[in-house]
Amino acid sequence: MINRLALSTLITILAAGAQAPPSQTKWPAKSGTYTIKNFRFGSGESLPELRLHYLTLGQPHRNNAGHTDNAVLLLHGTGGNAHSLLNPAFSDVLFGPGQPLDIRKFYVILPDDIGHGESSKPSDGLRMRFPQYDYNDMVASQHAMLVDGLHVDHLRLILGTSMGCMQSFVWGETYPQFSDALAPLACLPIEIAGRNRMFRYMAMQSIRDDPAWDNGNYSREPVEGLRGAADFLIIAGSAPATDAEEFPDATRGRGLRKYHGQCHSRAYRCQ
Repeated sequence: MINRLALSTLITILAAGAQAPPSQTKWPAKSGTYTIKNFRFGSGESLPELRLHYLTLGQPHRNNAGHTDNAVLLLHGTGGNAHSLLNPAFSDVLFGPGQPLDIRKFYVILPDDIGHGESSKPSDGLRMRFPQYDYNDMVASQHAMLVDGLHVDHLRLILGTSMGCMQSFVWGETYPQFSDALAPLACLPIEIAGRNRMFRYMAMQSIRDDPAWDNGNYSREPVEGLRGAADFLIIAGSAPATDAEEFPDATRGRGLRKYHGQCHSRAYRCQ
C-alpha cells in the first residue's frame, strides 16, 4: 500500500514546474471553502470534517427549469491546486472575451483536491493517520461541494489534466448524467504500470529510506530523500534529445550538479 505522507510529499515535487500558484492573478477569482461533515472514504475510514477549498470565476446561471446550465469544472493535476489552471499559458487562451470558456458566460469552478492546496491533507496534522484516499474519494467530495456547497446541479463540461484527467473519467462513470461533456487531457483510463509505476515507487522509497523521514513524523524535511526523489523524476520526466543537447559531454555534464546539490531548480523544488 502506498505510504500516504510519502506520496503527499512526493506530489509537491512532481508538477512543481507546471504549477502557477501566484498570490495575485488578473482573473477575478473568488475563494471559498466547503466543509463536508463526516466524510466517509472508500477505505471505510472517515473524517469528522473534510475541508474542500475552491476558486470560482464568473456567475452561475439557471435555465427555466432552475438547473445550472453554464457551470464548468476544471480539475488540476498531481501536486497542483486551484491556482494551477490560472497559469497564463492555460487561462489566457480560454477565459477571455470570445474565448471557449469566456467567464462572462461561464461559471468556472477550480477545486483544490483532497491532499492539495488549502483542502484537507495529511500535513495538516494527522500525517500517517490521514485516511487512505483515491480518485473516487476526490470525485465524491467534488460532487458534494458542487451540489451542497455551491448548489450546482449540472455541469456543461468537466475538463481535467493528468490526475484531473483521471478524475474526469471517474466522473463520467459515477455520475454519467451530471455533465454534458468530458475533456480528459494527458492521461489514459488504465492503471499505472511498468516504468511509470517503477519510478514513482523508487521516488517514494527514496523519501521513506531517509532516516529523517521517521515514518512521516519528521521534525525536519527529509532533504536527502527528496533529492533522490527529484533525481528519479528528472530522468522520468525529461526529454532524452533535449538532455543530450544541454549536457553533451562530461564538461557540460557537470551542470547536473545544480539538480542534485539543491532542491530548487527550473523544474523541481522541495517543500
